[in-house]
This record gives sequence, C-alpha cells and structure tokens, in this order.
Amino acid sequence: MHPGLLHTERDFDRVRSRVAAGDQPWTQGWQRLIANRHAALDWKSNPQSTVYRGSDHVHRENYAALFNDAAAAYALALRWKISGDDAYADAAVTLLNGWSASLSSIGGSSDRFLAAGIYGYQMANAAEILRTYRGWLPKDFHRFQSMMLNVFYTMNHDFLTRHNGAKIDHYWANWDLANIASMLAIGVVTDRRDIYEEAVQYFRHGAGNGSIEHVIWKLYPGGLGQVQESGRDQGHTMLDIALLGGICQMAWNQGADLFGYEANRVLEGAEYAAKYNLGLDVPYTQYTNSDVTQSEIAAGSRGDVRPIWELLYNHYVVLKGMKAPYVQEFTRRVRPEGGGGDYGPNSGGFDQLGYGTLMYTLK
Repeated sequence: MHPGLLHTERDFDRVRSRVAAGDQPWTQGWQRLIANRHAALDWKSNPQSTVYRGSDHVHRENYAALFNDAAAAYALALRWKISGDDAYADAAVTLLNGWSASLSSIGGSSDRFLAAGIYGYQMANAAEILRTYRGWLPKDFHRFQSMMLNVFYTMNHDFLTRHNGAKIDHYWANWDLANIASMLAIGVVTDRRDIYEEAVQYFRHGAGNGSIEHVIWKLYPGGLGQVQESGRDQGHTMLDIALLGGICQMAWNQGADLFGYEANRVLEGAEYAAKYNLGLDVPYTQYTNSDVTQSEIAAGSRGDVRPIWELLYNHYVVLKGMKAPYVQEFTRRVRPEGGGGDYGPNSGGFDQLGYGTLMYTLK
C-alpha cells in the first residue's frame, strides 16, 4: 500500500483537516515543523559520492551531510503534503535526485552499517511520501529506488546476515534494529515484498540482538521489559525504542501487527525505558554477552529526550485502549515533538524523524 511507511493518506487527511481548523495539539506540532530550518525552501542539500561514518584512517567523516539531508527531505515532504504547496515537494525531490545521482557507496569503520540502516530508513520514508508527486519524474524515482537497493539494502542484508564477521551477540541491538528498519522501508518503497518479509521475519526470529526476544530480553510483572542496552547507557536504550516504534508503525501500515507481537512486548520495553528515564526505579537483571557483563542499569544519559513517544502512546493508549502510564507521561513532557536538528546538532539528534505530535496524534 502506498503511501504506506510511517504515514498513510488517511493520516495526511486527518492532519490537514486538524491543522486547517487550528486544533491542538496538531497546530503546535505544525509550528514545530515549519520553524525547523530543514523544512525551509532555502535548505541547501549536500549530496556526496561516498558517505563515511567512522574512521577508516584514510577519509574524513562526512555523514552529517546525509543525516541533515534525510531530515530535510522528510520535513519538506511533510510540509508539502499538509500545506499542498508544490514548492516544498520540488525542493524535496531535487534533494533526493541529487543524492540518487551522486551516492555510490557508504564507507568508514563498522559504523558504516549504522549509516546504511538509520539513513536508509529515513530516506526511504521521505521518498514514500513523495512517490505520488507528479513533479517527480518516473525515471528519477526509479533511479532513487536503484540507489536504495544497490547502496543501502545490500549493506542492510549483509549486516544482518554476517554481522561484519563478529559473534552474533557482539553488536548492540540498535545496529540490528537500524538495518531492519531500513530493509523494511526499502522493501515498501521499491515494491519488493521479499525484502519487506525478510525484515519482518528478522524482527520476529532473527539471531542477533535486534530481534524482539533479544532486544526486550527480560520480562517482569507489571508490564515492564528490560531492554538489551539498559546496562550500557540510556541514549542508546532510547534509540532502541525509537527504532522499534518506527519498525512497528511501518509494518502496521502494511497490515502486520508487530506492536502486538508476543503480547505487546514492544510496549513492555517502552514502559521500562520510560519509567527509568522519568527518574523512577525499575528492576534489573545482570546482562551478559560475549563481550560484557553489566551488573546494574546504566545512569548515563538518564532522562534523554527524543521525539519518539507520540507514536507509541497513540497506538497503544489511544487506538488500542491499553494502559501505558510511563509512555503517556513521557509523551506529555516532550509534546509537541520536533524533528531533526531540534535535539542537538550531532547524529543522536537526527536518529529519529520526529514530528510525532503532528503526525501520530489521533484525537
């Protein structure tokens, strides 16, 4: 179904009508979007032939060009769909065309697989919104699809298959999750159901730390699930929750309920992360893998604020009528959610597309 990644046409109909009526909190969310410099018509894109993330001791890192432009493509696409002003679609299409004409590879250290995952997922979402725009010529859209398959998907598949030659439990959950998200999004934007199904099956049954029983690996009474990176730091734990939400939302819009998979296991992880990062105590079980033993939960980056909660709150609480008190409270504190660039200039501030108050609020 198209558009069918993070947002559907029904979502855009709802948002357009709510913003036009001046309803809250949609109008507050709209103001966050149009105030972001990445959503402006004068945004200057910076396509590269090779993106480097992590040092290979030869090339300088330049991946900020990609995460800034991915944020801009998505913000401009949203602004077009909600306002109806084709100038924003033209700007977004020009940006994506620039990248598809230039990018041939992603290099650097093992961090290159993070870049292929996170930014592949984000670029695919921008393109999925724009795919019906009459100003995006079919030949240019097809070139974009080829880039996603040949540059991003090949790396996503390789990482989830080989894990860069490492032991299966070596890489933290966010590495797998980023590549699952990218693979799923690319499957939809290129009409490759086999790639989409590959991602869904890895989420359910994959051997690495990003599959659902490994990322939310320990369940406790009261609806809490310990996250695989909880003993590492809270910034990466929040990234896990961000990517899980995106994966579930994209699959939901294609008819698969990963939100509800294994008795709402994603919600249990989200509640655990939200509760601890709200300053409350949670149970903790020692985590051990081939590389580390973590005997206590990590306080580093505790209270990390990311625009990730509206998606989860609106699905579980508003749509499904479930209780999620800690997710609900974090949603209240972060609202209205912004986007890339609103949460710091470094990559962590761009790891999630954001604008959840605008796009996920149901009523």
